[in-house]
Amino acid sequence: MSLISIQSLGITLGVPLFSGLDLTVHASDRIGLVAANGRGKSTLLRCLAGLADPTEGQCQFARNTRVTLMLQEPGPDQLPLPVRDVLLEELPADSREWEAWRADMALEAMEVPNSLWDRPLGELSGGWQRMVLLARAWLTEPDILLMDEPTNHLDLQRIGQLQRWIGALPKDTAVIAASHDRAFLDAVTNRTLFLRGAASVDFALPYAKARASLDAWDAATARRHETELRQADQLRRQAAKLHNIGVNSGSDLLTVKTRQLRDRAERIESAARPAHREASAGAIRLAESGTDAKILMAMNEVRVTTPDGQRLFTTGKLWVHPGDRVVLLGANGAGKSCLLDLVTRAIKGQAMEGVRCNPSIIPGICDQTLSHLRPHETLHQAIADRFEVGDQRIRTLLAGAGFPVEQQSRTVAVLSGGQRARLAMLVLRLEQPNFYVLDEPTNHLDIEGQEALERELNRGEAACLLVSHDRRFVENVGNRFWLIDAGQLVEVAAPGPFFAITMQAR
Repeated sequence: MSLISIQSLGITLGVPLFSGLDLTVHASDRIGLVAANGRGKSTLLRCLAGLADPTEGQCQFARNTRVTLMLQEPGPDQLPLPVRDVLLEELPADSREWEAWRADMALEAMEVPNSLWDRPLGELSGGWQRMVLLARAWLTEPDILLMDEPTNHLDLQRIGQLQRWIGALPKDTAVIAASHDRAFLDAVTNRTLFLRGAASVDFALPYAKARASLDAWDAATARRHETELRQADQLRRQAAKLHNIGVNSGSDLLTVKTRQLRDRAERIESAARPAHREASAGAIRLAESGTDAKILMAMNEVRVTTPDGQRLFTTGKLWVHPGDRVVLLGANGAGKSCLLDLVTRAIKGQAMEGVRCNPSIIPGICDQTLSHLRPHETLHQAIADRFEVGDQRIRTLLAGAGFPVEQQSRTVAVLSGGQRARLAMLVLRLEQPNFYVLDEPTNHLDIEGQEALERELNRGEAACLLVSHDRRFVENVGNRFWLIDAGQLVEVAAPGPFFAITMQAR
């Protein structure tokens, strides 16, 4: 059954985001919506939810189709409200009192603890806010559920819960999820739409298989384009020869034939479609300083505690060598960030019992909140205040990271999450570290940015200690894995078993 028919849809917001989109959404479709940051994913979802109008084309909905959008973040008017009231607002006013049980059931289905129900939404963590927004969206009993970056702020256990919840939805409920989480898309989707400025592509496959098909599609398009251009060039050369012969002989027939060959060449050239080239949001590149040290950091029975002194775990004897990309694994609250903080302080020269850092370490530190970026500083200042480089070089560096000259006087505070992440990666590159300490580095990075960061970390000899909930990023980057287990930090061979156990936890 067809629920939505999208025909020649296009949206322009200052600049064209996409055009010519054709798509039919059926009941039971689980569609992954994939595009780089700023390419129109959220705008398309808002359009399908009736919250924005397309610039061109149309969307036709089956009669009585209910469409609900789960937003990325709560609105400012929702933050002061108690959690339960956020859901009650979604119920009809005339039946709200006797239907309040439905809000309770929705919160229970998302496993939101009763102790949080009366607290203001703004006091909850980002992860719990996300689960409340999902409960509110499901309260409308939609035929089509639209989800905008649903795994943002969620730990592995909550991502696993979300995957199981989507898997248990009624078969006739369609889902369209815009996400940069590749593992999540593989787990919950059966179709993938690659949203492009023109000629968007849809495959009846989950993300990884669809991406392989997309690469083959683009390669075939490139070959076909080259063949068509060669054919057009050959026709033009034939036309030129006939033209010369026709001029010398005065033959009207050759003149007509020459015109026909040129017309054919023009038709081929105008119809030839070049291979897709994504307009990059800015390159992510890292630079590193070398070191001759065999061991960059050593830990010997380090006792890791909470800020108030409660023991979390002990490290045992562990070392980090150049080229080691160590992923720290552990349940939420096990102390991963505490260890990263301890390592960061040791690298910066503070005495930490049991931790030895080689003096040759040049650190590159990036936490979840990108706290090394100051909200009030401009993009230009973010580079000029940290590094001795000229103005022209700064403008070039920022442009290469996706910030044209006209944007470089903006402050960090007005940047999107993806833009802040790219600026943070540029700062890391200019620091030229040989030891990265990274806490959720792929937060807000689109898939293009994630893959670029993976390539940069994998190509060099710099060491890395990182924490991430991004399963694909961990699998693609890590070559050593430390697991916090039963009060000890132990080395394990691979992250797969930990992921499987954690995501099944209830």
